[in-house]
Amino acid sequence: MRVIFMGTPDFSVPVLEALVVAGHEIPAVYCQPPRPAGRGKKERPSPVQARACDLGLEVRHPASLKGDDEQAAFAALRADVAVVVAYGLILPRPILEAPRHGCLNIHASLLPRWRGAAPIQRAVMAGDAETGICIMQMAPGLDTGPVLLREATPIGAEETAGDLHDRLSRMGARLIVEALERLDSLHPQPQPEAGVTYADKIDKAEARIDWTRPAAEVDARIRGLSPFPGAWCEIGEDRVKILASRRAEGQGAPGEVLDDNLTVACGEGAVQLLRLQRAGRAPQSAEDFLRGMAVPAGTRL
Repeated sequence: MRVIFMGTPDFSVPVLEALVVAGHEIPAVYCQPPRPAGRGKKERPSPVQARACDLGLEVRHPASLKGDDEQAAFAALRADVAVVVAYGLILPRPILEAPRHGCLNIHASLLPRWRGAAPIQRAVMAGDAETGICIMQMAPGLDTGPVLLREATPIGAEETAGDLHDRLSRMGARLIVEALERLDSLHPQPQPEAGVTYADKIDKAEARIDWTRPAAEVDARIRGLSPFPGAWCEIGEDRVKILASRRAEGQGAPGEVLDDNLTVACGEGAVQLLRLQRAGRAPQSAEDFLRGMAVPAGTRL
């Protein structure tokens, strides 16, 4: 098929690669414009732009798709379908309707749960037992279109949002190739009205750990915010990100370190900290972290 690809971050790259391997013709790749990054604030292309250039594909990165000229240029590609995954721009109706089969979105949740910007993080933070991928026919509105294919997957007890991100990216790549192969025989299913939730964009203000909360909530927040922005607490005068954890046995005052293995009491139960990062340093296992920073039992975080 003749497929326009629209995506920007790392999550989208395996999907682009899978479409190329499957033999689809990609007349253009749309992504967000390069952004200033690093100490020198030099413009850096997005992961999708970098990979598309490696593959020899035409890249377009308009700041908006609302103008007549951009919409005409999009329609002139005469695509069979557009595949959209974490693109970052609202698609106006003329864009949605330009390809012969419209626009298909790869969404990383089991719709209608977790519509919106941060479905992977929100699923982990909420303690959901499972999530998945939906291939959705795009329509005006926030992730409201009918679903062509869906596949569920359990969320591991110690899985971080970063771990789940990588798994769902590969799953989405596989499912979109299947969806395109079966497109003529798939029957879009309207999303049910019951069970709608919204995955709001992550606010850095959410990242400070509240040890008075139950261990299940603390653990889910740590894993859901890893690797970015990273849940954090203060150990002495140091602000430390906690990037991995697990539920543990123990009771004590909220924030109290209970042993020599970084088991920390919560409002109910305890969590063991598994991976930490001090400001300006690389992430470390708890064992390596404790070699450089003593955190004896009785310390309050």
